Parts: sequence; structure tokens; C-alpha cells
Amino acid sequence: MFAFQVDATSGPARTGRLTLPHGTVETPVFMPVGTQGTVRTLSPHDLVTVGASLVLANTYHLHVRPGEDVVATLGGLHRFMGWNRPLLTDSGGFQVFSLDGYRRVDEDGVEFQSHVDGTRRRLTPEGATEIQWILGADVAMAFDHVAAGGADEPTARDALERTLRWLDRCARRHRELSDSRMVGLSDGKAQTVRRSDDPTIRQTLWPILQGGTHQVLRAEGLRRILEMGSWTGLAIGGLSVGEPKTAMYETLEALAPRLPTALPRYLMGVGFPEDLVAAVERGLDLFDCVAPTRNGRNGTAFTPDGPVHIRNAAHREDPRPLDPDCDCETCTTFSRGYLRHLFMAEELLGLRLLSLHNVRYLIRLAAQMQAAIRAGDFSRWAAAWRRRYTQAG
Repeated sequence: MFAFQVDATSGPARTGRLTLPHGTVETPVFMPVGTQGTVRTLSPHDLVTVGASLVLANTYHLHVRPGEDVVATLGGLHRFMGWNRPLLTDSGGFQVFSLDGYRRVDEDGVEFQSHVDGTRRRLTPEGATEIQWILGADVAMAFDHVAAGGADEPTARDALERTLRWLDRCARRHRELSDSRMVGLSDGKAQTVRRSDDPTIRQTLWPILQGGTHQVLRAEGLRRILEMGSWTGLAIGGLSVGEPKTAMYETLEALAPRLPTALPRYLMGVGFPEDLVAAVERGLDLFDCVAPTRNGRNGTAFTPDGPVHIRNAAHREDPRPLDPDCDCETCTTFSRGYLRHLFMAEELLGLRLLSLHNVRYLIRLAAQMQAAIRAGDFSRWAAAWRRRYTQAG
């Protein structure tokens, strides 16, 4: 039910096949982010149309609103959001730790103030694991401590050590849930998790590697994670959180040779085109980011010739599509001039059309990388892609 097979390699870059309960995912793959059970402006039908095979949902946001109990009552997260393909849920760790000034961290977990109603709540490794189990995602992420980008060695060490201790607690709770031995929830609620509450399809738990940009910490953390148990996947967290991109690339470069070949490698929170290409060059497999939809809503489109800012006056009478080679609804139907009109008139359709295109662009980019790896010339392809994408225009 949970399996990963490497199909082809071209240097460190590789293609693979990830088998999950709700379907098979070809890697490298980009996951659109459905923060609150929806990818902003896009319907599940849109996501299928653009070729999405895996979607990420946010544990923190769904816990705060509407609550995992509501999602469970309405049939679990797949049915709740109308998505019958694979789902991955993050642990909520990044969102909680981003609430600077609104949370308190201790060894047991994190106490935070809800951004929705201001109430004080507590999230622990056990609680985050239980929430994701109740939501019923195919892949659940362990609860982690994220250090800010550029954190010094002691700060990064503290986050790594706490993440490893919490991973042990997440894994223990997940085993209990999987074995139907859970009696009551860790937050003291009267609700119990009975066999009848188990997800119809089983779930797997992936650890998250922290360590900042400190290569010694990353290597140590990886070794200790692998010593803790047998995993079906591995996530790399704590990058693309404010550090220079060169530092992220150097960290991945040093880490790549140590990563187990048999596990899918998930680089969390990365989704700009140039970063995906650089990460795949270094052997990474899965990616997620709000960049394509956020940039789309702000009027910026990804294209093979670099970003296009659709509000620019140069597009006022431009009859061309965003990308003549793109097969999405936006590019096959509308001109740049029309898209600019939508943004200048503040019409909501513009937000959807650019978001749709950007997600499709990254999915097509992943498919192009798959093809280049299978052809055995990924380095040549990546160099040509960069020349075109970074040219002035």
C-alpha cells in the first residue's frame, strides 16, 4: 500500500513511482497547497484538469477551523474537500512556530493563540498525530520544531533535538492508532478513537529532518532518524525559510549523497521554478509551496521565459497567450490583454486563471524533468532551461 520505486536516474536526479492508498504518484512531483481543505481559487476538477496527483492540506488550519471532528463527521478529509486522489497533511509545526509572539514552546508541545478566535490552544506531538489520523490523509507528517532561516548552530541544534524527541512521540502514537490501541485523545477530550473511527485507508507517517543550514547537524539528524525506525518517506524541513538560496542549495548538495535511495525525499515549502530544478538536480522528489497560487492572485505568471507581470502596460493590447506551449484553460482560451483587463478591473476570474496556469506550469515542469531524467541528459536540459528562464524579458 505504501511503496516507492526509483525508475530512472541522471546523475543525482531521479524519477520514481510512489504508491499510496488513493493512487500512484510519479516523481518528481509538485503538490498544490490546499491550506484549509482547498487550493485557493481552484476546484478539485481544476486540479484534476491540470494534472495534480497529490495535494497538501494544513493540519493547523483545519484543526482551528472547522475542527477535525467536523471533517470526520462529514466523511474525512478526502470526501470533505472532494478530492479522491492522494493527500498529504503537514503537522502544523511550521504554522505554530510562525506565530511569533502568540505561542509558548515547552518540551511537551506548543501553546498558541488561535488566529481565528483568539482562544488559547495546545498542540503536542501526540495531538498533531491524532488530528492527522482523524483527517485521514494518506501521508501524515511528524510534529517538528522549525528554526528561522539563518539560525545559528545552538538554535538549530535545539530545534533538531526537540524535533527528534517529538518524532519518537509521534511514531509511538501513530503505532498505537494503527494498531487500534488508542483509548482517548491526548488533549483530554472525552472522544475516543475506536476501530470504527479508523480511516478506511491506512496512513503512513514521515519524519522531518531539521538542522538549518548546518551540514553537520543535518548529517547527524539524518543518521539518528534512520536509526529510530523504518520509514516510508523522509521530509527535509527548515529550508526556504529566510536563508539565502545559495545556502539552501549548498545544504541539499551536501545532504544528497547521504539520503537513502529507497525513500522518497520531500523538500518542504519549495515551489519557485528555479528552486524545483535545482532541488531535482540534487536528488529531491516531492515539493509543495503556495507560490504558484499566491503569485497568480498577485498578477504574476510563471512562463518558460521567466515571470510575466500581467498588470504591466505592455500587455494592454497583447494578443498572445501567457505561454503558447501551455495546454491549460488560461493559455488555450485567453490573451494577455484580456488577463490584464481582468486584473485592472479587479475581476475574480483573473485570480483563478493565473493560479490555474501557474499550478499547471509547475506540474508540466515536473513532467519535463521526468522526461529529461529518463532520457539520461538532465544536466543538459537543466542548463538549457536556466538560460531561457533567466534571460531578460
